Amino acid sequence: MLSADQLLDALLERARGVTASKTVPVANALGRVLAAPQTSAITVPPLDNSAMDGYAVRVADVVVAGVRLPVSQRILAGTVGTTLQPGTAARIFTGAPVPPGADAVLMQEYCGTEGDEVIIHALPRQGENIRRAGEDIQAGAQILAAGTRLGAAEMGLAASVGLAELPVFKRLKVACFFTGDELVTPGAPLQPGQIYNSNRYTLTGLVNGLGCELIDLGIVPDTLEATEAALTQAAGLADVVITSGGVSVGEADYVKAAVEKLGRVEMWKVAMKPGKPLVYGRVGDADFIGLPGNPVSVFVTFCLFVRPFLLKRMGVADVLYRAFAVQADFAWRKPGARREFLRARLQTNGKLALFPNQSSGVLTSCAWSDGLVDLVVGQTIQPGDWVRFIPFSELLS
Repeated sequence: MLSADQLLDALLERARGVTASKTVPVANALGRVLAAPQTSAITVPPLDNSAMDGYAVRVADVVVAGVRLPVSQRILAGTVGTTLQPGTAARIFTGAPVPPGADAVLMQEYCGTEGDEVIIHALPRQGENIRRAGEDIQAGAQILAAGTRLGAAEMGLAASVGLAELPVFKRLKVACFFTGDELVTPGAPLQPGQIYNSNRYTLTGLVNGLGCELIDLGIVPDTLEATEAALTQAAGLADVVITSGGVSVGEADYVKAAVEKLGRVEMWKVAMKPGKPLVYGRVGDADFIGLPGNPVSVFVTFCLFVRPFLLKRMGVADVLYRAFAVQADFAWRKPGARREFLRARLQTNGKLALFPNQSSGVLTSCAWSDGLVDLVVGQTIQPGDWVRFIPFSELLS
């Protein structure tokens, strides 16, 4: 068996980034991956501007509190004032260009008015409340690198320099199907021995959450012929095929056998818990990843391995999750022979609580927790110990 680190490294080595791209409006770019670096043709902000509503002054004109200055002009955002004459002040609003000659902006809360004069109650400091031209972006600077996954901040940044469209990689096509004669679609009545197909909806959410184009082929009967047919169809439609179930060593586990017949298996089994029976291979030009059938194993292995693999296939430059040191508020006295990932929740005291049932069949643990405690082989934990914690915020988007 491969270790979890070896498996992740091997998957990322095999992840071929998409090359085809298209141009989309910035408003439609959420979740897409930038195909080329973007630079700014303008300086942001273009002029020195006011960070506050208040009064633009010359510091030299305000040497004591209580100074009165005539208000010579009123400058709104979107307008440009004239040079500030010595011994005067300009009424100015947030975002408005600071007039030439002014070297400070006093908040209106520190000022009073009487007629056409402003009374300055506080001494200004040089540069106070002035946002300098170009302090955010210089003309010609790169603002977004190729391989950036575009979120709301990146969309706003592109718009701030006047970009109306962005080049993005085409969406990765991911086909999923699910094996097991015991599986039933929610909404239908259960017969004895049957269970609802939760994995279909877990994977649907996980794949869609990454911005891939999902091809859902549904439940496939537990026969080699049906599995081969579904695999052939999926590999012809998608860049990546993901299944759950049928990759272990049972008599009714046909997925691995179908991959071996139609393509090749390159990796099988990972030394971790939950999630040991994981398969990677190729069928035609499509990558194949076979996940275990247990619902927690599906969730955890997707987060740790499939997500970074898909992100790299999508063209994302930075695909690895981050882990953090957090104190445990629980004990773990069962040293394991495999690396283990425990479902845990961060409490208001800043420490981690553990879900009481860590079985790979208890999907409640994934909904309850907000991350995974990563245990090395043989590790035990006492309350107060610092542990390696991977938040789901690093794993689910």
